[in-house]
Amino acid sequence: MKKAITILVLATALGACSQTEKGAAIGGLGGAAVGAAVAGDPVQGAVVGGAVGAVAGALIGHASESGQCRYRDRYGRTYVARCPSGY
Repeated sequence: MKKAITILVLATALGACSQTEKGAAIGGLGGAAVGAAVAGDPVQGAVVGGAVGAVAGALIGHASESGQCRYRDRYGRTYVARCPSGY
């Protein structure tokens, strides 16, 4: 039951994220789990696996976005608009 509640909370928290942010979060969690299971030292494996997974997930998530960027104005409101050229 605790696992189901944890997954539900994490999924809800990721609902407001961009594809890049979602990719980084999911990649980091997956990489940490695999690194902890495979490496001789679980803590070091989780750290390295999480870092590599987060970077890979962010790159994959960014590649799946369709030229739209998220911006935040000075009042803290977030909005989506076309990315600048060359981005």
